[in-house]
Amino acid sequence: MIQKLIDISFIKGGDNRPLYQQLESEIIRLICRGILKPGQALPSSRELARCLQLNRKTVVATYDELNAQGWVESRDRSGVYVSGHLPDTSDRAIDDNGEKWARSLQPGYPLIIKSASDKPIATNPNIDDDTPGTAAPLYRIDDGFPDPRIAPIEQIVREFRRFGKGHLTNRFLMYGPEKGSYRLRVELAKFLNRTRGLQITEKEILITKGTQMAIYLTAQLLIRPGDTVFVPEPGYRDANQTFILAGANLAFIPVDKEGMDVERIEQLCKKKAPRMIYIIPHHHRPTTVTLSADRRMRLMDLAAKYGFALLEDDYDFDYHFTSDPLFPLACLDTGGHVIYAGSFCKSIAPGIRIGFMVAPEAVINEAATIRRLIDRQGERLMEESIAELLSTGEISRHLKKSHKVYQGRLDNACRLLKDQLGEYLTFERPNGGLAIWASYRKGINAREVAVNAGKLGLNISDGSNYFFQSNTSMPYDFVRIGFCSLDETEMAEAINIWKQALTPFALK
Repeated sequence: MIQKLIDISFIKGGDNRPLYQQLESEIIRLICRGILKPGQALPSSRELARCLQLNRKTVVATYDELNAQGWVESRDRSGVYVSGHLPDTSDRAIDDNGEKWARSLQPGYPLIIKSASDKPIATNPNIDDDTPGTAAPLYRIDDGFPDPRIAPIEQIVREFRRFGKGHLTNRFLMYGPEKGSYRLRVELAKFLNRTRGLQITEKEILITKGTQMAIYLTAQLLIRPGDTVFVPEPGYRDANQTFILAGANLAFIPVDKEGMDVERIEQLCKKKAPRMIYIIPHHHRPTTVTLSADRRMRLMDLAAKYGFALLEDDYDFDYHFTSDPLFPLACLDTGGHVIYAGSFCKSIAPGIRIGFMVAPEAVINEAATIRRLIDRQGERLMEESIAELLSTGEISRHLKKSHKVYQGRLDNACRLLKDQLGEYLTFERPNGGLAIWASYRKGINAREVAVNAGKLGLNISDGSNYFFQSNTSMPYDFVRIGFCSLDETEMAEAINIWKQALTPFALK
């Protein structure tokens, strides 16, 4: 009986997530370990609640969430079953006693890394878009940024001042640890364990200046010239350029409504396994799709079979509007294959450069060595301030507040796009994230629209950043619409300008 396999120690406390989410985590772990097999019947909500001494509503909520995420399926007058679309992982190695597995603290083969000293550090200049004399647009529909105006800036500034004066001045204005503030790593480990189902300590965290730094450090650690890296297409251009800078050859994997094409990954692995796969399984950038549960499990199986690393970019985990977010690949990793990267840049503000890299301790230690060469340490006062806000719950309160605001702005943006621009573009409402992925109708070129809009005072994507291959058959027909940084009135005015920019196409 699966009731005996479920670790109910969470009932005793120590995990602040709702009970239904904790039970959900346990059932997902049993599925991923192969203990629960595809098509296997699960106990009724009443029976499971009785055995675990939980309220039946808790179990019902758990089953509803598992069903929404694709882990289980309900059959009329029959009950709840593990989804038959999931792969059978019953041959995965588990301990002799069938005990619950824990995250490995040792890196697996793909994370066995080279010395930080055998590759020179390269730089890549950025273009400053705040050049004096350059006229600012009236509105900017961005790539998917939060609204800094609702960020807890006053609280951050308050803590920044407190840590930067008096008896704390010498401590926090001198050099500190390359891995980042110890207190921030401790608080962040608690936060990630509570919200993402990870099982880590501060020793497995490196504080970075955003997700991009974690991507760069991973590339420097793992990639040798000539190594192959699988990347999604369409995908994140800055990550691709980082891998090329490290000497990688890129292989492009198509993305559909269920995320990266894992069948294509398996086909390529049979010919030659990659050194690493870069993936954004939650709210893929730019298409916003989420990697399905069965593909997640198959991908983890392929990582174990072919020995490649997975760099998981989870840049905007905190915003999901139709169900709870799916747990990261990192929380299913028992072989030390995953490096997990994220940040607060998309949940607070882009200018708050606090990110993190999660990996086995040996990997973190070596990443800190490289980080020291390019950036001696992070901003100590900012790190201590964020640690305090995590500790007091201020960050969690902000996430709840902003989640409600952004869901309203998503509703508003979808309505405006459908009513005002429906004849020019098509889109599907995203399940989460901070942007909408849309495609122009036949004959409308994103570059021409962007030029027209710019003349009218609206800055919008020209479609050139989404596809990396020069020979792609789908250039410049797509646009990614960030809906969070403009309020309802601003978005209405921006879309009105956008409609004016599209007017010439209505005459063709």
